[in-house]
Amino acid sequence: MDAALTPFVRTAHPETRFQHGAALKLTGEMNMSPSPASPIPNGMHTITPHLVCREVAAAIAFYCKAFGTVELERLPGPEGKLMHAMIRIGDSNLMLVDEFPGCGSLGPQSLKGSPVTIHLYVTDVDATVERAVAADAKVTMPVADMFWGNRYSKIEDPFGHPWSIATHPRDLSPQEIQVAATTLRG
Repeated sequence: MDAALTPFVRTAHPETRFQHGAALKLTGEMNMSPSPASPIPNGMHTITPHLVCREVAAAIAFYCKAFGTVELERLPGPEGKLMHAMIRIGDSNLMLVDEFPGCGSLGPQSLKGSPVTIHLYVTDVDATVERAVAADAKVTMPVADMFWGNRYSKIEDPFGHPWSIATHPRDLSPQEIQVAATTLRG
């Protein structure tokens, strides 16, 4: 296998990853013949967040410590930056890239904030927020029980990305949520 591709074939998928229409098999063989591909690659969802971070390698280390992330892929680029990385949190993938200002690729630290919040469901919001804070996240909304049925918190990661984190301990009907929201507003 081409040495330039070796760092990219870091994957939790034991058989094959499809990239650029070629099947890269972990045996080191490369099959350049077209193979049938799903419009949505195996293991992916229809929406996958793609975060830009200043220092993606450090962000991956944070996400591993804070959320128990599994690193799937890493593609080194120029000047020690990462052109692409992918991690898995729970059953969902998250793509990452270093800032490349010349390409218009800027993260929230350079932009002075982000209008996007990533929502993460977990089995224990209290423990997850505690672990994220130990990994240097900043709590922007303490964990609390919410009128819609979630136990919920908000944090900002050290790279400027806001996260909402929740556990869903109880199901409420739309009517129950409406009554609770109306009561809350007074």
